[in-house]
Amino acid sequence: MLQQQLIEEIKQIPSDKLGEIYDLVHYFRLGLEREASQPAATGQRRPIGLAKASFKVPDSFFAPLPADLLDEFEGR
Repeated sequence: MLQQQLIEEIKQIPSDKLGEIYDLVHYFRLGLEREASQPAATGQRRPIGLAKASFKVPDSFFAPLPADLLDEFEGR
């Protein structure tokens, strides 16, 4: 029943937006498969900083956003 309702909802989505829906469903399904293939959590937390040497946040990340981009975020 729920699967049929989902199909009916998808039929109402414009064709140019179907790719976004496909990506969402596809990656959600892949995540479920990945969860199923991983052993159950042991309750141990991952250590902080495992990727410390692998990635550096560029200084530009902290620079102010351009005015036009801020306007987009604020709906102007």
